[in-house]
Amino acid sequence: MIHASGRYGARRSAFLVPAVLLLFMALVLVAVRPAEGLAEELKPLQPLIDAAKPGDMILLKPGRYKGNVVVDKAISLIGDGPREKIVIDGGGDGTVIVLKTDGATVRNLTIENSGDDYNELDAGIQVRGNFNVVKDNRIRNVLFGIDMQQSNNNIIKRNEISSFKNLGLGLRGDGIRLWYSKNNRIRDNTLHHVRDFVIWYSADNIISGNRTTDGRYGLHFMYSRYNLVENNSYLRNSVGIYLMYSDSVVVRGNRVVQAVGAAGIGIGFKEASNIDILDNEVLYNSVGMYLDSSPFQPDTTVRIYRNTIAFNDMGVRFLTNWSGNIFKDNRFMNNIRHVSVSAFETAKRNVWEANYWDTYEGYDRDGDGFGDKPYRLFVYADRIWMDVKPAAFFKGTPVLTMLDFLERLAPFTDPLLMLEDRKPRISPDFEPLTKDYVGGGGNRGRQTTTFGLTTGESKAGTSLEDFDPFGLKKK
Repeated sequence: MIHASGRYGARRSAFLVPAVLLLFMALVLVAVRPAEGLAEELKPLQPLIDAAKPGDMILLKPGRYKGNVVVDKAISLIGDGPREKIVIDGGGDGTVIVLKTDGATVRNLTIENSGDDYNELDAGIQVRGNFNVVKDNRIRNVLFGIDMQQSNNNIIKRNEISSFKNLGLGLRGDGIRLWYSKNNRIRDNTLHHVRDFVIWYSADNIISGNRTTDGRYGLHFMYSRYNLVENNSYLRNSVGIYLMYSDSVVVRGNRVVQAVGAAGIGIGFKEASNIDILDNEVLYNSVGMYLDSSPFQPDTTVRIYRNTIAFNDMGVRFLTNWSGNIFKDNRFMNNIRHVSVSAFETAKRNVWEANYWDTYEGYDRDGDGFGDKPYRLFVYADRIWMDVKPAAFFKGTPVLTMLDFLERLAPFTDPLLMLEDRKPRISPDFEPLTKDYVGGGGNRGRQTTTFGLTTGESKAGTSLEDFDPFGLKKK
C-alpha cells in the first residue's frame, strides 16, 4: 500500500529529471551560441580613449561599443571593417560621442541610440571644438545628428544621418545643426527623416553636395551670412531652402524638388538681403520661390538668374508688392501660374529681363533670340483657385482651366499688369547675359576663393565684393 504522499513524491521525481536535463541543455546552447534577441554586452570605449595620447589612432574591430563617451584630445577613432558592424551605442541616454577637443577624427562607424532630451541637445555627435573631421559614419536612431556649437574649421563629410523615425516630423531633431560656427565644410552627406538642416548665427561655411530628403527644412538659415550653398539635392521636404534674416548667401547649382503641401516652398526668403540665387533647378513644388520682404536692407538686391523654375503650382510668389529683386536669364516653364502676389498687387517693381516664358506669344523676326514684343503677365480679380482656398484642390483640372480661359477672354474688371519682360527669350536654350563675376570667366568668383579669410576688418568671405553679375556697379 502506497501512501498518498509517496505517490506525489514519485510523480514529482518523474517530472523533475527531464526538467533538469532540459535546463542543462538550454544552458549549454546559450554558452555555445547566444540566443537570438538577447542583448549583446557592450564593450567599454571610454577607457581606450582615456588611455590614448594625442595623435594616437584607435582602430575599432567589429562589435558593439558603449557610447556616451567624451573625446578630449586629438585622437582618431576609426572603424576597422564594415561600418555596419562597428557600432557605438548610446543606450538611449545622452549624446553618443562628444568631441570636446581640436583636431580629432571620427570615421567609418555606426553611431546610434542617443537620448531624447531636447534641452541637452542629445545627439549622435556633438562637436565642441575646431579642426575636427567627422566622415563616412552612419548616424541613426538619434535625436539630433551632428550638433556643432562655436566650432570652426571642421569637416563633416559623407555621413548618413537619420533621426527617430517613430516621431512626428516636428518632434525629430535636426540632422545637422550649426550654432555660432564658422569656416566649416559640410560636404556629400545624406540626411533623411530628420527635422531640419539649420544654420544659426554662422558665417563662411560651405554646404556642398549634400542630399536631404523627407524632412521639414532641407536647409534653413537664421541670422547667418557669407555662406555658400552649391550642388545640393533637396527632395520631398516641406521646404527646400529657406533664408531668414540672413545676408550675402550664394545659392547655386542646387536641385529642389517636390516641396509640396500647404507650406510647400522650393526656395524661400524672409527679410534676406544681398543674395545670389543662380543655376538652380526648382521643380514640382507648391511654390517655386517665395519672397517675403526681401531684400530687406536698404540699397541691396536679391539677384535671381539662370534658374529653371518649372512644373510648380506657382513659379514665384511675393507676399506683398515688394521691390529690389532682379530676375534675369531664368526659364519659366509649365507652372500653373508663373508669378503671383498674395494680395491683388503687382510685381512689376522688380526687374524682369531676358527670361524664357513658355506662355510667351510672339515672334523673333530679326533672329536675335529675343521676342519682338515684351512679355506681359496680367492678374485678374476673379482668381478663383487662389482667392477661394477650397477651390485650390481643383487647380489644374479641366474645369478651372476653362474658367481661367474665360476670365482672360472676358474679364469682369480690367486686369492688372503683374510684370513686363521687355526682352523675353524665344528659346529655353540661350547664351546667358549674366556672368559670374566681372573681369573673368568660369564659376569661381571672389566669394569662393576667399572662404576662411574673413576678418572683422576686411569682411571678405562671401561678401561678394567683386561679384557683380548684372554689372550694377558700372551703372
